[in-house]
Amino acid sequence: MLSTKNIVFKERPVKKLMERYVGLYMVEEVVLKNVVKLKLLGSMRIHSVVNISRIVKYRESVKRQRIEKLKLVEVNGVEEWKIEKILNKRKVRGVIKYLVHWKRFTVENDI
Repeated sequence: MLSTKNIVFKERPVKKLMERYVGLYMVEEVVLKNVVKLKLLGSMRIHSVVNISRIVKYRESVKRQRIEKLKLVEVNGVEEWKIEKILNKRKVRGVIKYLVHWKRFTVENDI
């Protein structure tokens, strides 16, 4: 998981409301003993080579921790995801577009 300490997300202007760590990224190669190259998503606008102090190992859930599977909601016969919050709204060529945060998803999945 990658630390968000020095990463700026346009969707999240308030730093205190952001997640501390994002994603599950694979280490492609070890560049130096303290620098690794990560396989990042195309939407991430940062350099893929980071210091190891910025990454933490992902830990599986605790034995008794309840794991909820993401379920689709059926609306008028169509399955849809639940929206947690509308982050932004803009008008492009007369069409209103919304930036939404989906319930139980991380920042990378906001569209």
